[in-house]
Formats: sequence, C-alpha cells, structure tokens
Amino acid sequence: MNIHPTSTTLRDVIGLDARPPRLSDSALVLIDFQNTYREGVMALEGAEEALAAGARLLERARSAGVPVVHVVNDGGEGSAYDVRAHIGAVCDEVAPVAGEPVVVKGFPDAFHLTDLREVLRGLGFAPGDGGNLVMGGFMTHMCVNHTAQGAFNLGYRPTVVAETTATRALPTPGGGVLTAAALQAAALTSITDLFGIVVPTVDSLPA
Repeated sequence: MNIHPTSTTLRDVIGLDARPPRLSDSALVLIDFQNTYREGVMALEGAEEALAAGARLLERARSAGVPVVHVVNDGGEGSAYDVRAHIGAVCDEVAPVAGEPVVVKGFPDAFHLTDLREVLRGLGFAPGDGGNLVMGGFMTHMCVNHTAQGAFNLGYRPTVVAETTATRALPTPGGGVLTAAALQAAALTSITDLFGIVVPTVDSLPA
C-alpha cells in the first residue's frame, strides 16, 4: 500500500508566515476591475459578485485611510481592453477617486514594465518589512496570480481576498474544458503554495 504524506505548502517548508496582515497595515491594490470582464467575449463567471466584494473591500480601505492603487490593463484602441472606451474603463463601483493612483500595464504582472513599485514606495510601502499588499480583481488565474508572484519576487508580502476575484472556463490541452470553479480553486491554491496568503472573504481580513 502506498501511503502519501500529508500535503504541505512550500510556505510551510521554508517557514513563511501564514497569518494575514491587518488591512490597516497594508496597501490595497485593485487589479483590472474593468468592464471588459462584465460583458462580451471576456465575461467572467461570478464577476458581479466579485465586483460587489471588491467594492466592500475598497470601502473598508478608504474608511481606514489605507492607500489604494488601481491597476488597469490597456490592450490598445479597439480591443476588449481599450481604456479609452467604456469596455476597458474601471467599473463604476470601484472607480478611482482623487488622490488614488492608477497604474496602466500591458502584461499580466502589474509590476512588469510599470511604475507600480515606485508608486507603492511613494505611499510608504517598499519591499521587505512593512510591504503588505492586499489584492483583489480579475482574472484570478492570470493577472491576480502573476501580480502576486511579481510582488513576492520583489520582496512584498501579498494577500489575495478570494471573494473579490473571478475567472472563466478554459479549454484544456487534452481537448476538454476546465470549469471556472476548478480554475479559480487551482489559481488560488497556486498562490498559497508559495507566493502569498489567501483569505476567503473581505470580512475575514483583519482590520
């Protein structure tokens, strides 16, 4: 009989802290909450629920005086990610207000070829001690996952709020279809293996 050892994460193996940070000790990074993902070819399963949770998270952060950074993907004029058009605009429910920086990216990792690190540093959040980043947005398996990895690689401590994220079903290499729920679970699990902490809901994030 083959006996498999209890599964553990790389974070456990190397001794990284698994406790989520206090929101008040963090910066909030909202990733690609764009109309792109509410309609048309890129519409996500659970997008409206995730957006509503993102709005609650944003309200908590603003009420606590937490720095907020908005990230948007610009795919160019005429694309589903055209930030100059309604389709690529930030959703009204989480739209930036005066004083909240907006970082425009062209790759899944919001740190790649952008000034996100400099913006965060200017807000008092440098990599290393005190570099807590709370994240939410779209898509879980793509820009949320890659930005969490990018943050980890730079020395930040990212935490993803699961209910503020969503993704979509995708075709598999073998010809089947991976459901959105399965991909969502896999994406969040891959983050928790090494790159960051995942909390299930907005309310489960310490104040």
